[in-house]
Amino acid sequence: MIELRRAHQPACNTAVVAPSAVLTLAGDPQSARLARTFVREYIACHVPGASADHIDRVTLVTSELVSNSIRYGTEPGDSLRLVLDADGGRTRVEVHDPVRRRPRTRPESGVRTRGRGLLVLDALCPGSWGVDAIPLGKSVWAEVKA
Repeated sequence: MIELRRAHQPACNTAVVAPSAVLTLAGDPQSARLARTFVREYIACHVPGASADHIDRVTLVTSELVSNSIRYGTEPGDSLRLVLDADGGRTRVEVHDPVRRRPRTRPESGVRTRGRGLLVLDALCPGSWGVDAIPLGKSVWAEVKA
């Protein structure tokens, strides 16, 4: 389980152990919260100069990708993987799930309360997201510029 840090604690102690770039999550709704915490800790440790705005955008993108994967890319008992890569210029977020069906943008609707995740990706990562086939499913990825 990921531990939340208090505001007065240091962001990262790399002399001990830096957070891994990969997190395996259960395919259930609580995993989105764990993913958001993981992303904030990872960026704080690996890109200590990242702006609060960048961290917020990456966290939102991660939440959308993980939530969509749970809703459309997993079945009961499945897991998914969150893979991060960050440097001073961008953060790449990948979510791997076992379903090959590719996500599709839905028409805008004032009635529907779901189905806006890819619109969020378009807004936060214009031209910098996609879907790749992997051996046991797919990887949906996005790059958030710093």
